[in-house]
Amino acid sequence: MILHQLDEAFAGSGLTTRGGFRLSPADRLPAAEGADAATLVLIGNVGGAMWQAFAAATDAAARATAAHPLDDWTRVVVAPVAARFGARPLYPFEGPPYHPFQQWARRALALGESPIGPLIDAEAGLWHAFRAALLFPGHLPLPVPVGQASPCATCRERACLTTCPVDAIGRNRTDVAACVDHVQSPAGAACRSGGCRARNACPVGGGFRYPPAQLHFHMARFLSAHGGHGQG
Repeated sequence: MILHQLDEAFAGSGLTTRGGFRLSPADRLPAAEGADAATLVLIGNVGGAMWQAFAAATDAAARATAAHPLDDWTRVVVAPVAARFGARPLYPFEGPPYHPFQQWARRALALGESPIGPLIDAEAGLWHAFRAALLFPGHLPLPVPVGQASPCATCRERACLTTCPVDAIGRNRTDVAACVDHVQSPAGAACRSGGCRARNACPVGGGFRYPPAQLHFHMARFLSAHGGHGQG
């Protein structure tokens, strides 16, 4: 199976296949990317294994000062695997136009949306992400995605909606300005070092929680992208 072969090729990188599907004309990929594309396979990370590989392959100072160190590393890892399998890589961080990775993930894995927006995995919770997609010219055999029962449907606490200290996170809404102001203030030290408190409040997938260094890295990048002081 192609997914097993790809997983073997990505071994040691912390990246893994995250399902896939056959493309149709309705997917409307740009001609330069999808003229002969027939199958799309998602590549992503689950838990902190990717961070361990990324940290081992990069310098700490570069991670703190380079413009897009994780994106650069992703290309370095994904591009040769794509070439080996005759696929064209796409990335969620390249654009505009940006590719609809969240929509693709719904089709590939039948994931549901959490109350705070990100897709939630029944096992890993919110501790997963999509780093690339591979376009293949042929129709490849893929497992049929099995619909996951959303853990949010039976969650009574809904702590993700009430934990943010400045109410910047709510049901399908994020007040970015309020979040940035709080996180870079003295009162936001816990958010800077430990990541988004709303995301951390989710009880699903605790064993997949990102390590502290990764949480700090993502928060620093978030601040930097939104005008805050995010280097670190």
